[in-house]
Amino acid sequence: MFLVFLFVTISFLLLVLRLLYKTSVIHIFVKGLRSLGDKFHSYQSYKIPQHNEHFQENQLYHKVSIYLNSLLATIDDDSDFTNLFSGSSKSYDISLHFDDNQTVHDTFFSARVSWTNEESEKEGCTSRSFVLRIRKNDKRRVLRQYLQHILSVADEVEQKKKEIKLYMNLEQGNRRWRSIPFTHPATFDTVVMDSDLKNKVKSDLEQFVKSKQYYHRLGRVWKRSYLLCGPAGTGKTSFVAAMARFLCYDVYDIDMSKVLDDSDLKTLLLQTTCKSLIVIEDFDKFFVGKSSTAVSLSGMLNFMDGIESCCGEERVMVFTMNNGKDEIDQAVMRPGRIDVHVQFPLCDFSGFKNMASSYLGVKDHKLFPQLEEIFQSGASLSHAEIGEIMISNRNSPSRALKSIIMALQSNIGGQRLSESGSGRSRSDEGSEGAASVFCRESVHTVREFRKLYGLLKMGSRRKESVDLSSAEKEGSQHGVQN
Repeated sequence: MFLVFLFVTISFLLLVLRLLYKTSVIHIFVKGLRSLGDKFHSYQSYKIPQHNEHFQENQLYHKVSIYLNSLLATIDDDSDFTNLFSGSSKSYDISLHFDDNQTVHDTFFSARVSWTNEESEKEGCTSRSFVLRIRKNDKRRVLRQYLQHILSVADEVEQKKKEIKLYMNLEQGNRRWRSIPFTHPATFDTVVMDSDLKNKVKSDLEQFVKSKQYYHRLGRVWKRSYLLCGPAGTGKTSFVAAMARFLCYDVYDIDMSKVLDDSDLKTLLLQTTCKSLIVIEDFDKFFVGKSSTAVSLSGMLNFMDGIESCCGEERVMVFTMNNGKDEIDQAVMRPGRIDVHVQFPLCDFSGFKNMASSYLGVKDHKLFPQLEEIFQSGASLSHAEIGEIMISNRNSPSRALKSIIMALQSNIGGQRLSESGSGRSRSDEGSEGAASVFCRESVHTVREFRKLYGLLKMGSRRKESVDLSSAEKEGSQHGVQN
């Protein structure tokens, strides 16, 4: 019985090896036949560069790249290998990437075409391009339809798996932008701000997206500019991320310290794409001389609404600043350069309640009246400071609220100490009213501080009296000696 089983197993293995051998031989034969047939046909080649002569991205190159990535499951066996990557945001999303000078074949309406990924270097700059090779008799028959097919498939793929990208400008080279997946999770639902203001911004963005014909009829460039102004930690960056996710626009974050001059800033603008969010953070530093960039005021104004800004449509420009707008040249603030102003104040009680609901799952608490009184007294913290306290104490909402109360009280105390240091004493005036916004622990702390201050004052007086009496004794003894 064992010998029979062994004989069947060996026979099966021999059969598999024979099939593999035949398959390999057939593959080599077909490959050689195709190579021989290619020698009897004339071909036409088309080069699709990544950028044009103005260093703007060629949209056809972008579409072809998406289309070739979609051929992952149908790559011709002539391609010995290719690179596979999984997305950083979606690990199950497998993408294909060709090596330099690698060739991939495709078939459309029985016409066989080839794509080659070429990389060349000219005057120290590296440029990439796809080269399409098609038989001349097939070119007349299917080329136009094939290109339309590529655009259609690319649009479908982009629509199905739209992944927002974050572009960062590099210091030098032909390829000035480097992209990574934009994974910031902020949305308009998670951003803490006045609900009416939030809805106005959303409505403005929705209307902008639908206004292409309206802008063209007016002879205006289809773009919109926003200024987000407020102290650090009030949610401006999160709001930018929410805008990008709401619009599904790629984000171009311009680091002004890496911009060489006015011409370089124009080049960066020309290399951005349509349907993009162009961001310059800490915009006020540029005007108060704290930015290390060599860009002039004229160069910045031209960037905002100059002739180069019309080279591309459906763009949203966003500028953020921490300080007031009074320090900025009014020529910058005029409509057309800045269309919408959005103010981001420090967190108030309404914003605090929204954060407590989101961060702690608390919609009401016995400490809320005390917190409301503290906020109304003028105490304030940034959203980032309050959010960090809530995250650190998320397992104990009561401890989180008490910690916020202490932080707000410290904020008030710091302001009052600075006022007393300027010579304005308020220790006696309205002390009961001031203490009413503090919790009990804080009242004891203030009283202990006053007692300690009194003891120190009494001690200093005693020391002064002792020094004075000793000085009088020494003076009298000196007079006796004389």
